[in-house]
Amino acid sequence: MKTNLAESIRNTPEGKEANEILRACVHCGFCTATCPTYQLLGDELDSPRGRIYLIKEVLEGNEVSAKTQLHLDRCLTCRSCESTCPSGVRYGRLVDIGRGIVDKHVKRSVVDSAKRNALNAIVPNQSAFKPLVRIGQTVRPLLPESLRRKVPTSAQGNTTWPESSHERKMLVLDGCVQPVLAPEINAAAARVLDRIDISLLRAPAAGCCGAVTFHLNKQEDALDHMRRNIDAWWPLIENGAEAIVMTASGCATMVREYGHLLASDPVYAAKAERVTELTRDLSEIISAESGRVQQKLGAEPALELGDKPRIAFQSPCSLQHGQQIRGKVEATLRACGYELTEVPDSHLCCGSAGTYSILQETLSQRLLKNKVSALESGQPIAIATANIGCLSHIRSGTKLPVRHWIELLDERLEAVS
Repeated sequence: MKTNLAESIRNTPEGKEANEILRACVHCGFCTATCPTYQLLGDELDSPRGRIYLIKEVLEGNEVSAKTQLHLDRCLTCRSCESTCPSGVRYGRLVDIGRGIVDKHVKRSVVDSAKRNALNAIVPNQSAFKPLVRIGQTVRPLLPESLRRKVPTSAQGNTTWPESSHERKMLVLDGCVQPVLAPEINAAAARVLDRIDISLLRAPAAGCCGAVTFHLNKQEDALDHMRRNIDAWWPLIENGAEAIVMTASGCATMVREYGHLLASDPVYAAKAERVTELTRDLSEIISAESGRVQQKLGAEPALELGDKPRIAFQSPCSLQHGQQIRGKVEATLRACGYELTEVPDSHLCCGSAGTYSILQETLSQRLLKNKVSALESGQPIAIATANIGCLSHIRSGTKLPVRHWIELLDERLEAVS
């Protein structure tokens, strides 16, 4: 694609990066076939190809309008288009750049700004998020059905954290919403790794990965979240932690970008790059240690296919598109005795996408309905996923149990121990 960026941005770091991405696009349209919003709306401007042209127009100095902002807001940043694109266009990074520039030129309504500011103040901040969730849980029976299904119940699984210390040590990101909504996830990960002689360590000063703030276009604030996490992790990294384990695939996608996003920071660039190098999705760790996990599971009697528990696995966009990890969770679940059902259109987003389910509720609910229908079509007894946002969103749309896959593995290991 030919470009002629405006002088004001042409030689900036963002301008140079955007120009390189734009030039990689050949306008083939393959991305439209896998874009969730284009599938729903049928509008070229709600497809990756259309949004790329909108961003190109903005970068070339043409008029920026509220309509441009709307079409960029409707993007889930699911990055399904990146998995489809034959030219390797880094669309996710381009739309982040485009949104940041558009927001500087187009003033949002008072209501929209207030909503975004409130989300940014509450969601990444446990001291604000936790009490609000607890209040919601207390009054949950009194809420209308449309609101009640969005408030999680207060029931929790096993949150016991192993106390043993092993020679091999890895860090884990607690994150922001996961410790409040599902503290059992990291506890299950710690128990599974403990069984294969790996200690999972928490850094109390670490918090939100920065994704929520970054995708609300408060990108400088998001960089501060990243710097804080690096500071919290660094002493443990220097002390020999061999990996930073992400139990939420959305967080993993963000932390893998630290090196790139902080590349121009003279104080944090090298440390950020090291953090990126050490970051591993939990599925990668378990897959790499599959032999030891299988040894712990032991030899179980062979089961007929119909005797195995039927599970539908929802592969989050941040896992299959953001990190380009496919098949690892599925292989682990099959190895420990689960039958996985077929999930139609498994590449499409569930509609969670961070704060998207609040800011674009109508589209999000349509995507959720489609995803739940696909997941339930194979008549599973439960749904497994790999990201807290997807877990919470899908749970609001189905009566089936929705759990993190590491909990299922933990239960299998507990049963044979």
